[in-house]
Amino acid sequence: MTFNPLEQRGIPLDRQLRSWRELNVKPIDPDRCDPYTRCRIVTMNGIEVEAITFSHMLARNTIDPEVKRQLAYLRYIEAQQQKVVNWLLPGVSSVLETTIAYEQVAVDLTAWVARMEPDPYLRQAYEFGVLEDFDHLYRYANLYEMIEHREAEAVVDGLTEVMPGRPTKFHHRDPVDNVRDPYAKDEAGPLSKLHALTIMSAEQQTMNFYMNTGPTYMEPIARQLYQEIGLIEEEHVTHYESLVAPGETWWEQLVNHEYNECYLYYSFMEQETDPKVKAIWELHLNMELEHLHTACDLMRRHDGRDPRSVLAPELPDVLTFEPNKPYLRKLLDTQMDLTTLGAGYVRDAHERFEEMQDRIHGSEQPPSERVMTEHDAMFGREYRLESEGEHPDPALREK
Repeated sequence: MTFNPLEQRGIPLDRQLRSWRELNVKPIDPDRCDPYTRCRIVTMNGIEVEAITFSHMLARNTIDPEVKRQLAYLRYIEAQQQKVVNWLLPGVSSVLETTIAYEQVAVDLTAWVARMEPDPYLRQAYEFGVLEDFDHLYRYANLYEMIEHREAEAVVDGLTEVMPGRPTKFHHRDPVDNVRDPYAKDEAGPLSKLHALTIMSAEQQTMNFYMNTGPTYMEPIARQLYQEIGLIEEEHVTHYESLVAPGETWWEQLVNHEYNECYLYYSFMEQETDPKVKAIWELHLNMELEHLHTACDLMRRHDGRDPRSVLAPELPDVLTFEPNKPYLRKLLDTQMDLTTLGAGYVRDAHERFEEMQDRIHGSEQPPSERVMTEHDAMFGREYRLESEGEHPDPALREK
């Protein structure tokens, strides 16, 4: 069944404002929920935060007071949606548990997008990044066992493996080598644009989360690991945001944001297993349909173009959270030794990469390595979750 949000009407804007009672949603039960329900919640929070941030930036760059008022109204509704979505997360979960969920999102969302991406250059960007988030999951899982004496399997539930990816210490690159080439705005397919916006938003959320939660820990190794991986998440946001064409007008970007929200709420509504959460996805989809129509009106008025010229005539196949174990193992077997040079990728360390490594690490092991040393001292082993057999790279198999 095809779904064209441009031909669907949702809840009228003047009926979308909600009371505190309606915003006060019951959080999920972390011990009983589908882990991918939590992943969908984390993802949609990132999407809503990006929508709000983009709306603020657009408002700061327009002089039309009526447009500012329209954006302010839509943005307030988006802010209510963001509160509902993010408040579905349970307060009983620790920051580290939520961190592991964030990294499960980064792994399985990015892997799925890479599998479905039709553009080879964009696909390579996602494949490169996912091996780094895969390693972050592994480092945080070991920190989780050290500090809270719990295993990450309680969070990921065996849907995502936990083992080394591209070692985190090699993620620190000269900033100029984190900038990719953008897609061609008049040639890229609508699906590629949705993918780029989705992954950029998810990584931006992770960057912001680590920037703010890292110093809340007392344990020195935890503070240091969040600091290190937080810096890498900034690199990832640079990596992904540079894929988005800078030549898109503000109004084109606005309709892309609203269309993407419709796409993701529809996707998650279609696959959600929790009835209460599914009802929220459906409600928010019906809100976003009207947001999209408002954005399209603004584009026609201020850009002089029909939004149909840049948007897909119908939603793509639903974005799906599902295990990506064989695909990730293939990448672990073939792309572990990649780094970046300019807008491309190379297998050999180059002068700029080595200089950055020397300046950032000096003669010390970074926190991502020290957390493994300290974990081994406490438990005499690493924490891994290898459901599909030994690590594809013999050098990274547990001794």
